[in-house]
Amino acid sequence: MTDDDRGCARHPDSAYVELAVEVFTMLADATRVRLVLALRDGELSVNHLADIVDKTPAAVSQHLAKLRLTRILTTRQEGTRVFYRLADEHAVNLVDEALRQAEHTVGTPHHHR
Repeated sequence: MTDDDRGCARHPDSAYVELAVEVFTMLADATRVRLVLALRDGELSVNHLADIVDKTPAAVSQHLAKLRLTRILTTRQEGTRVFYRLADEHAVNLVDEALRQAEHTVGTPHHHR
């Protein structure tokens, strides 16, 4: 195998495999999955997200900080308010696929009907 082969993200020996595991680890939390789903249609404030996921703003802020640290989210500040948004569509695509896979565990998935 050449170094060029390892550079391909989809190769089993790719250096990206470990980074992908970090992404999965970050998304292996129900609150974070709910936050990604809540942000799929655009940016929201911490308080709005806290209402959506039924958690305290402090707890949501900690989850948002972790998602931001792994570059899944970005922010925009408006005065004293901070708005969060998905950095790109990839995290929501991962969550969508995981939800489709989860549907398979309970019978005929909605996406196959």
